[in-house]
This record gives sequence, structure tokens and C-alpha cells, in this order.
Amino acid sequence: MTDSQWNAVDAYFTEHLSPNDEALSAAVDASRAAGLPDIAVAANQGKLLHLLAAAQGARKILEIGTLGGYSTIWLGRALPADGRLVSLEYNPGNADVARANIARAGLDKIVEVRTGAALDSLARLESEDAGPFDFFFIDADKVNNPNYVEWAVKLGRPGSLIVVDNVVRGGEVADGSSEDEAVRATRRMVELVGEHPRLSATAVQTVGARSYDGFLLARVLD
Repeated sequence: MTDSQWNAVDAYFTEHLSPNDEALSAAVDASRAAGLPDIAVAANQGKLLHLLAAAQGARKILEIGTLGGYSTIWLGRALPADGRLVSLEYNPGNADVARANIARAGLDKIVEVRTGAALDSLARLESEDAGPFDFFFIDADKVNNPNYVEWAVKLGRPGSLIVVDNVVRGGEVADGSSEDEAVRATRRMVELVGEHPRLSATAVQTVGARSYDGFLLARVLD
């Protein structure tokens, strides 16, 4: 298959199963206007995150990597009215765009965007006794993915779900000789998860609007 075929299939599924509404479209437009990189999740993956969080019955969600808040909106909509979503973003400019998009979607009462290095923010969440979180979406700097997964286990509970995005790395994740730090860190993360006594996981390859990619899904065990 070609990229154009993958994109056409994605567009068909998105049109019928996960179309962008006004708030989601505005978030995409505002992010582009602000010069943010076009690396947010595709609409069908956003809907998948929403469905997973809703099926989980999540009341507390932690997102690592906000960007313009597109995935944050999908996740926030899975929460009950008294739920809470904390999203961690390193770049203050990205965070400002995300906060505006989240407010436009009517989710600013239950969504908090925190700025700064995620590892520092995670330590503060622990000190605040902010957990346990029911659902985690990790989509930030790939080099720290092993650390982020360890923190998710620490801040989660038995039954918590963890989704890690961009794990296929264009197929290079299978290359043990790669010198790419993102690939090497992704491999460390996958192997850590596979060996972790408190995690059960799988990973899925995907094609479509975001080309050749994939995600890892893990569940925290007792």
C-alpha cells in the first residue's frame, strides 16, 4: 500500500467514527497558527485514547507531553464532571496554546497544564500525593520514556492503564545497533516493560495519517 491509500483509509474512518468538532478543529488551527509542530495524535488515535480512558472508568488522568492540547481534549472528555486531568508540558509557549484550546473546549475546570521538566513535575505530584492516576498517556521526549513508565507505575494503582506513543520509530525499534537515542531509549522502555513484574503489555504497529508508527499499552498489576 502507498501513503495515499493509508491516508484515504484514515480519512474515511475519521469522517464516520471520530470527526473533529468545532473545539478540536479550533485546537488544530490554533496550534498551527502558533507554529507548533504538526505531531499531535491523529483524530482516530485521539478517539481511541478517549474510548480507552472511558472504558477504564478513569477519574484521574496524567498526560506527559501536552503540545497544543489536542490529545488532552480527547482525554478530558472521557472524565466525569468531578474528574481531573494533569498534563505536563516542558515548553511554556506550547502550554499557553494548550490552555487556550482546553478552555475553548470547556475543560479548564478539570484540566491542569503544568510547565517545566516532566521529571521535576512528576516528583512534585508524588510529594503532593496527587495519585493514584487511573490512566497515563506518555507522548513527550522519547529519551526519558523509561523514566516516565517507572513514574507511571509509581503514581498508578493496580489496574491503571499506560499508553506510550511513537514506539515504532519508523521500524527502527527492531534495530539493536541503532545509534538514534530515541530508538535506543524506546528499546530500553520496551524491554523494561517486558521484564517489569508489575506490568503486562503489548504494542501495536499502525499506519495512516501519521505514517508508520505505533503505541504500547500496559496495565499495572497488583
